[in-house]
This record gives sequence, structure tokens and C-alpha cells, in this order.
Amino acid sequence: MSRSEVIIDRLHGLHPKLIDLSLDRLQRALAALGHPERRLPPVIHVSGTNGKGSTCAVLRAIAEAAGQRVHAYSSPHLVHFAERIRLAGTLVTEEALVDALERVEAANAGLPITVFEVTTAVALVLFADTPADLLVLEVGLGGRFDATNVVDRPVACAITSISMDHMDFLGDTLALIAGEKAGIIKPGVPVATGFQPPEAMAVIEAEAATQGAPLRARGRDWDVSPEGRFRDDGKTIALPPPGLPGPHQLENAGIAIAALRAWNPPWLNDAAIREGVANARWPARLQRLSGDLAQSLPAGFELWLDGGHNEGAGRALAAHLPAWADQPLHLVVGMKSGKASEAFLAPLLPFATTVWAVAEPGQHLAMSPEAIIAASGGVARPGPDVAGALAQIAALAPGRVLVCGSLYLAGEVLKADGSVPA
Repeated sequence: MSRSEVIIDRLHGLHPKLIDLSLDRLQRALAALGHPERRLPPVIHVSGTNGKGSTCAVLRAIAEAAGQRVHAYSSPHLVHFAERIRLAGTLVTEEALVDALERVEAANAGLPITVFEVTTAVALVLFADTPADLLVLEVGLGGRFDATNVVDRPVACAITSISMDHMDFLGDTLALIAGEKAGIIKPGVPVATGFQPPEAMAVIEAEAATQGAPLRARGRDWDVSPEGRFRDDGKTIALPPPGLPGPHQLENAGIAIAALRAWNPPWLNDAAIREGVANARWPARLQRLSGDLAQSLPAGFELWLDGGHNEGAGRALAAHLPAWADQPLHLVVGMKSGKASEAFLAPLLPFATTVWAVAEPGQHLAMSPEAIIAASGGVARPGPDVAGALAQIAALAPGRVLVCGSLYLAGEVLKADGSVPA
């Protein structure tokens, strides 16, 4: 265990809950640290249910294509904790992470605080201390009471696709969930959003009006065609195929572009937009693997990985699968306990040649293969783990294998494949 992991493990004892949505504890700690949240570069704050990470990746790629230094904060990590914090384009080092953790731990003085609040404080300290031109800040859970919402004056906000997820924390209707996601909207700060269910869009519109925040909504203020033509305010930009595969990534790219154009920094230009869309990368989002696991399959097979795990993610994945109709598709599904597995699986099952239910030994709160089989209506077969499923698939006709259902499963698969995010 690394020094940073030892400190993080120790900090777990400061609060009885892993998640306790509130800003009070973090605001107290940040005051003791000299308010690093007030010494940040321009911030774009991103909430939503699905597509946050991809939208953040496009935002970062566009800014970097324009020569900007970009901080980024995301969660959860897949393999190493350092994936959460990127300083001016580079993942945080172990030395810098340990130093910041020790500073935050000392400032907190043993008072109750959740680990996510601590890690957000660590990130803000590092972002404040390291020069950069932009901070792309991804919400952890919800928005209104998420730890990242201590940043009170971003230059723009973005709200990606909203669907049913984390209902035990955010509410059991789309309106309630949208209300939490829209809680990042700030007075007078422009906010970009893509297509939303009407129930969610009504909440976003109402919050934007209340805050006097200019709302840039897809289909009204901006749009992007299936061929990749982005337009807003009479301007059209012909985009290249996104570096992130899947038709849903045009929406995420469009949200990123709309947010940047609403802010309109002097460095933003069409060439940087095109280069950023083409070059954006984000692990476990329809990522093709080529390491040890992929090489364990016979010639003719492709191994793909996606961390989608809710109903909206299932629909987004399903929209991509007609493009894969030329070969058999073998789904390997592992999910987190408590997730709506039936809703995730339903749009995917019609495209699958075979379905395999798995749980990896190191997978956080893994749903049992038996529960996944039940959610599939008995269609799925037991893996019972990824290696076991791949061994059985290897005896079938070559095709594509898609491992999906959980970011925690994705992390275990990346470790086994040797494809560590950088």
C-alpha cells in the first residue's frame, strides 16, 4: 500500500458514512487551509448522470489543443487514485499527493469529514498551488450538495444527460434528481445542456431562470447533426469523428463546445475545437483493449470495455450496437449491488449473441452473477468471473466482446489487461 493509500485509509475513520452530501464540513476545512477554492484558474463545472467524464475529456482536449494548461478533477478512479487529479495536464505525483493529504489532514484536525470531501480539498489545494489556465471540475454525486459545489463562481457550467441513478441519495423521480444536478447553476453563469427528458429539462430551465443564468439548450440554442455539424448562433463547425466512439459522444462533445462558446475565452478557435473532439480520450468508455486479456482471446475477437451502469447508459450503448451487427456480440456484465440491472440490460439484450454474468474478486460491492442472470430473464450464463467468461467465449464464433455494467468492474478489467490509465 502506498503512503497516499495509507493516509486515505486512515481518513475513512473520520466519518461513519462514505457519502453524506453536505458542504459544511468541507467549507470549514477549506477555511482552515486559507480558502484554496478562491484561488483557482477559471472553472467549468460539469454535472449530470451519464457523459460527465466524456464531456470533461472533450473540454480538456479542446483547451489543450489551443495551448492551454488544464487542471482536471474526476471520480471515481479506475486503477490508481492519481487518475482523479490532473495538474496542468499531468496526473498528480505520489509525492505531491501525500504532501497535500497531510496538509488537509492537519488542517481538518480530526473533525468529522468524508473521504470524498478530503480528496476534494486535496485537489483544490493542488489546483490553487499549480498555475493553469482552466480547471475542468466534475461533480462526484448530484451537484447541489456535492463537495465540488464549494466553487461559487465558475465561468460556465454543463449538465449532461440525466437519468435514474443514485436514487437513495438524490430522489426517486427525474425531477428530484434534476433539481440536485441543476444545483451547480450559479447567478449569471452560462450553463449548457444536451437533450433531457421533459421532466428534467423543466427543472433545469426553472433553476436557470431563478439564477439569471443564460441557458444553452440543445435543439434550441445549439445542435449537432449525426454527421457532426455543430451549430449555434448562426455559426456552423464541421467536426471530425469523435475520438470517443459511440453516437452519444457527439452530444457530449456538443455540450462541451456549447459551454466553451458560452464562456468564449480569447484562445478558443475552430481548429482547437476540431482537434480536441478528434483527440479526446477517456478510459472505459467504449475502449478497445489490446493487453493481456485481449490477447487471451483467439484471433478474430475484439475486446471492448465500457463502465456504463444505469438505464441511460444502457440506452446509449444500445444506440451504438447496430454498427456492430456485422459480427456476433458477446456481453460480459458485472454490476454494483443496488443498481437497476434490469433497466440497464433491457436495451442491450436484443443485440447480444451471448450474455455472461460476472463478479470479479476485487470488484467493490459486486452484484452476484445469480442476480444478474435473474435480471436478464435467465438469458445470461455464469462467467462466473471475466477470465472464466472469456475462456468460454473463446470456444465460440469470433466476434466482439463487450465488458460492461460497472466502473468498478472496469477498473479490475483494466488491471488484468495491463491497460493502466495515464
